[in-house]
Amino acid sequence: MNASKILEQLMQQASGQSGSASGGGGSGLDIKGVLEGLSRQLGGGAAASGQGSGSGVDVKSLLGGGAMGLLVGSKRGRKLGGKALKYGAIAGVGVLAWKAWQNSRDNSSGQGADSPAEGKPMERLGGEALEQRSLELLQAMIMAARADGHIDDQERELISGQIDALGADQELHAWIERQLQAPLDADALASQVDSPQAAREMYLISVAVVDEQNAMERAWLDQLVQALALPAEVVRELERQARDAG
Repeated sequence: MNASKILEQLMQQASGQSGSASGGGGSGLDIKGVLEGLSRQLGGGAAASGQGSGSGVDVKSLLGGGAMGLLVGSKRGRKLGGKALKYGAIAGVGVLAWKAWQNSRDNSSGQGADSPAEGKPMERLGGEALEQRSLELLQAMIMAARADGHIDDQERELISGQIDALGADQELHAWIERQLQAPLDADALASQVDSPQAAREMYLISVAVVDEQNAMERAWLDQLVQALALPAEVVRELERQARDAG
């Protein structure tokens, strides 16, 4: 499978969306263009009407982002300017998870010494280890996106199609299809991690995808915390990193 290639491209999408959403200088978000593009993709509908900010247009309509826009957001309508969209946490998941661990130990002075028992951030992995970590994080993202129970058949097809467009091979395509249909099981997901760092990354990327104010999604995060056996102080730091990354 080529999971690491696909995750890398999703992280690049997230990095671009984080920069756009954070505002900066003169280049703003092309709302009209994104809405028109989404309208073509979904066959028209309310999103194309160009209603003002009071409409129920969700993040997929406003931020697009291909597969990333479909995974981060939901039908319930996460609006631009509403809750923070945590693209930045996805773009820097390994580094931020490592930083959260350091901060939880009151060690915020740079990278600090390597600790083999903690594992490596995904950005420092290669080969089979990177491929396995990428699969774990992709699965965590898909499970988190499904946690509210509202991904329908059309959304499944769109997510699968967008990931295919990034270059997923046939084996990865079949794997993604299985993840979009499989029962949500936090214990099974957590059983795949091989280090505390892998656990932290899995939780951080899940936080980045969900709406913590939605009861079903918050419940999924709580199940994942328990399954991953994450200390409370690490959980607090991971959630803070997700919010701060934007």
